[in-house]
Amino acid sequence: MNYKSKLHEIKAFVFDFDGVMTDGSVWMYADRETVRCGNIKDGYAIQYAVKKGYVIALISGATSLSINNRMESLGVTQIYTGCGNKMVTYRNFLEENGLKESEVLCMGDDIPDFEIMRHCGVAACPADAAEEIKSISDYISHLGGGRGCVRDVIEQTLRLQGKWFNDDALDW
Repeated sequence: MNYKSKLHEIKAFVFDFDGVMTDGSVWMYADRETVRCGNIKDGYAIQYAVKKGYVIALISGATSLSINNRMESLGVTQIYTGCGNKMVTYRNFLEENGLKESEVLCMGDDIPDFEIMRHCGVAACPADAAEEIKSISDYISHLGGGRGCVRDVIEQTLRLQGKWFNDDALDW
């Protein structure tokens, strides 16, 4: 089945952070805080999807106050960081939100994302994802991590469902 036909069922998006919302680069400081760089267009698409009623979750092995701050500023409330086993978190996420696997698009870039991507409606990854992840993805974005791949999948989904660039699109 073509991945675009599966997008009709999507009600929720699950994203990894490093390597999906960022290019994977991290600046490390002596106080152990790390700084990451994201894409503003990804941010716009995330907040717009939230506004349109989609459930957005972040499931990441990383922990950082900056991750939480970024996601909260976009209206994301389901932020799961420090996940040693992403599948356990993902199962709880589905149950808590009354979602079926077929209603979720998951985007990951590396081996820790493998299992949740095998159990979702649409598995997507950035252009620069690990080969193992590309091999199980329904869609490989033409854009890399931190370079607009999140916007790519959100925009495709919302366009297909007739929810992109409506009157409310002009307000952040």
